[in-house]
Amino acid sequence: MANAASILKRMRNNPRDWRIEDFKVVAAHYAIEPRQHGTSHVIFRHASGAAISVPAARPIKAVYVRGFLALIDAAEESK
Repeated sequence: MANAASILKRMRNNPRDWRIEDFKVVAAHYAIEPRQHGTSHVIFRHASGAAISVPAARPIKAVYVRGFLALIDAAEESK
């Protein structure tokens, strides 16, 4: 999935102004389950138990992007 890899690379280079749809594309590539049941946040949970809550409204702050990247790194380590 070249699209997920390119989004992830751009997130690492610039953690500002991302859409929740971009998070979902990357999460699907790394088998991370997004969950949003009528709330303002999306919870991304990996099978290892690691999770992060990200607000769905734009702009998504850099601190949430960095937390999501840490979750991706943890998912890669558990492979």
